[in-house]
Amino acid sequence: MLDHRIRLRHLRCFLETAQLGSLSAAARVLRISQPAASKTIRELEDILGRALFDRAARRLSLTSAGRIFQQHTGAALIELSRAQDLLQDAARQLTRISVGVLPTAATELMPRAALAFHAERPNCLLRVTTGPNWLLMSQLRDGSLDLVVGRMGLASVMEGLSFRPLYSEPIYAVVRPDHPLLLDPQAAENLVHYALVLPPPGAVIGPIVRAYLARRQPPTRPHAFETVSLAFGRKLVQASDAVWFISRGVVANELAVKSLVAVDIGEDLLGSPVGISMREDGLMSPEQRSLVNAIERAAKTGLGL
Repeated sequence: MLDHRIRLRHLRCFLETAQLGSLSAAARVLRISQPAASKTIRELEDILGRALFDRAARRLSLTSAGRIFQQHTGAALIELSRAQDLLQDAARQLTRISVGVLPTAATELMPRAALAFHAERPNCLLRVTTGPNWLLMSQLRDGSLDLVVGRMGLASVMEGLSFRPLYSEPIYAVVRPDHPLLLDPQAAENLVHYALVLPPPGAVIGPIVRAYLARRQPPTRPHAFETVSLAFGRKLVQASDAVWFISRGVVANELAVKSLVAVDIGEDLLGSPVGISMREDGLMSPEQRSLVNAIERAAKTGLGL
């Protein structure tokens, strides 16, 4: 049972201090004095009967008890915030859905689905977040997101989650329109001599790209960049001879207008399926069901089905 002496100010001060590693930094965020922040943390530790921070080092670090408390306190405040939002929305007769979208689905699929969904459910706020697959899955699991449009993760990642496949898409090596490789009949062999832009660690397509490179001639120099960001990758490739390995969906618009061009890499690289992930223990609301249907229709339209 929750000790009645624990107040919201204790939890907020604890979480800010844990994140920032500094009482003074937490105090600035919370707009209180450092002595007040220190007093609040000591009150919380006295109530719990456990030290939450190791104060031996210059930067405050969590004890084992502090890490456990952080994990559960953070999740509880997320749920409390969601409950407050839902009550406020109910008073205004509004509903909301939070969706995580992988970059490959954010440029074409999700905008089409979002517009169709809004036409059907104008009183539902659709909050869209983009990010790497591992982060979105983590946020789905802790309740920050209602569903994720992304790639199917490993079995360990998908435990407790369901996955509805939408489509699979190729991975391309893209360059600027006047790149020397586009006139090179041995482009697949020679692309390793250029600066390579690869998916970062944790990106689902990363192992596929690295396995392809391992099957070809090893790169003559280490890859120079890692990104799946359209804004960064596009500018980088257009301003240099770099070769960017990226899912087709991320650069679909650039390929269509030929501001980026795909190089013949000698074989077809197919990424893992893109689909909709949800928590298995959650029942879909009517709004969520409408959104899933809109996403599935948008996927079929994009594939010409």
